[in-house]
Formats: sequence, C-alpha cells, structure tokens
Amino acid sequence: MREIEQSFMRQIDQCLTVRRSRLWKLVWVAVAAVAFFFGGDFALPQSAAAYPFWAQETAPLTPREPTGRIVCANCHLASKPTEIEVPHSVLPDTVFKAVVKVPYDTNVQQVLGDGSKGGLNVGAVLMLPEGFKIAPEDRIPEEWKEEIGDLYFQPYREDQENVVIVGPLPGEEHQEIIFPVLSPDPATDKSVHYGKFAIHVGGNRGRGQVYPAGNSSNNTLYKASVAGTVTQVTTEEGAGSQVTIQTADGQTVVDEIPPGPSVIVSEGQTVAAGDALTNNPNVGGFGQHDTEIVLQSSTRVTGLIAFIALVMLAQVMLVMKKKQIEKVQAAEMNF
Repeated sequence: MREIEQSFMRQIDQCLTVRRSRLWKLVWVAVAAVAFFFGGDFALPQSAAAYPFWAQETAPLTPREPTGRIVCANCHLASKPTEIEVPHSVLPDTVFKAVVKVPYDTNVQQVLGDGSKGGLNVGAVLMLPEGFKIAPEDRIPEEWKEEIGDLYFQPYREDQENVVIVGPLPGEEHQEIIFPVLSPDPATDKSVHYGKFAIHVGGNRGRGQVYPAGNSSNNTLYKASVAGTVTQVTTEEGAGSQVTIQTADGQTVVDEIPPGPSVIVSEGQTVAAGDALTNNPNVGGFGQHDTEIVLQSSTRVTGLIAFIALVMLAQVMLVMKKKQIEKVQAAEMNF
C-alpha cells in the first residue's frame, strides 16, 4: 500500500510540476509580447495618421517646395489665412516668441473619418533660419510656460532643428500657437552670421481632402466619373452612398461615396462627367505666410548709438558756432 501511495504522490508531483512549467511559459510569453509591443513603439515609432505629420511622407527632405509652396497645400486644398508674429530683430542666444495664428469659426464642425461631425484640429509647420531652434525647457521663462502649455514640438527631420511641426491640436484652444525660439550665437557657431533671414510658416485647420497616397478622404467633394443618367441612389448608415449612373451606350457605373458628404443628385437626373454628386463638407483649409527677422549684434547696436550721439553732438556744435558767428557779426555792425 505504501508503494502504491508513494507512486500516486509522485504522479501528482509530476503533474503539478508540468502545470507550473506551462504556467511560467505562458507568463514569459505574455511578458515578452508586452515588451515587444512597447519596445517596438519606442524603437520604430509609427508616424501619426494625422496632419501635419503626413507632410513628412510626401516631402521627407523639406516641407517647402522650390516654388515656395509648403507641401501641406497638396492635401489641404481650401485656402485659409495664417499669420505669424515675431520680433523685428533679436540678439544672439536669446529666447523669443514666434506666435502662429490659425483662425477659424469655432461654431463650424467638420466631417470626421467615420462620417460623424466633430470639432476642428489645427497644426503648423514653422521653418526658422539655420541655427534657430526650439528653446530647451530650462531656457523658457516661467511666465511663458503657462501660455505654451504642454505642446510637443517635433523637428521635421532629426538633423533639422530649425524646421518644427506641431499638431494636431484642439482648434478651440490653440488658434494661437506659441513657439519658444532660441536664436543662435555667431560667437560660438561659426556657421551662423548676423543679418536678415526669412521665416516661413504654414498653418492648417480641419482634415485634408487628399491622403498622401493620393486617394480622396471623406472630407471633400465627390464628382461623377462618367456622363449619363442617375438610375439609383442608395445610402446606408455608416457605410456611405452609392450612385448608379447609366451611360448613353448602356453601361452601368457605380460611384462609391464614403460616409460624410451628402448626395445632392436624385434618380432620373442627367449628369456630365465631373459634375458634383455631393456637397463639399470641408470647412477647414491651409494658409502660409512669410516674414523676416534680423539677428542683431549688440556691438553693432552700441556702435550705431554712439554714431548717432556723435552726429547729434556735431549738429549741436554747428548750431552753437553759427550763433556765435552771428553775435560777432552783430557786434561789429554796432561798432
């Protein structure tokens, strides 16, 4: 009996050992999967599926084309104003504000990816002169940090600190985006020189009408692909619409419309190729602006002040000399 009992206990121990081994394997697999998931995000981060990061896909080297147009305009087809405010001149190694304004009517709502309505987001691309960059955290004044908020400024490329993108951001809270910029110092960076430099900025609000791959989003106007007569219009909630067009030679073409735009044609209506089948739901747009800034030398400013002071002193001395001569002449005439 004792041998049978011992054999039974050994079998139980073996079963428990196997189960513990399997449990530990499952735990290690789960830990490895979680580590791989998060590690992959840090090692190979994916670009966000939203503007203005998509500009990096269409133009990986620089957002500004040789024509001067910023590439955001390739996807955001409507035109809206964008403004920028910077000082006329700054001294070396100085932190200053570059305020980008992206105004729009906050009462409007845009079509979202699933066809529902929602608020607009905003984003901006700021192209600073060579040597200028976003100021480090310890150089930003405390009173500015509340205005700037928790914005994340990302360089357009790892080796381009002077080209910065930000967004998407909630538009109702960020119609003014403050960039804290640090000016370079020619005394420590010999590649930088004093003088006047150009600044370029692009700002968008709302979703684009074209994706970087060239396909249309649901935030745009859809047109008839062929000429003919509309024979059927079907709409399914959450799935979009289908417009069936019969051409003159009897062919049937179905134009697919994603959820979002509203169909404005009806059955029996004759349309030409390129005629609008839907309304244009886009309420956003893109705009760009160019300005200039002067990297000023404090020595030059001091020299200019000294020169102006000398000119003013010389003018005063000339006036005094003239008065003295007039007095002498008057005395000689009285004599």
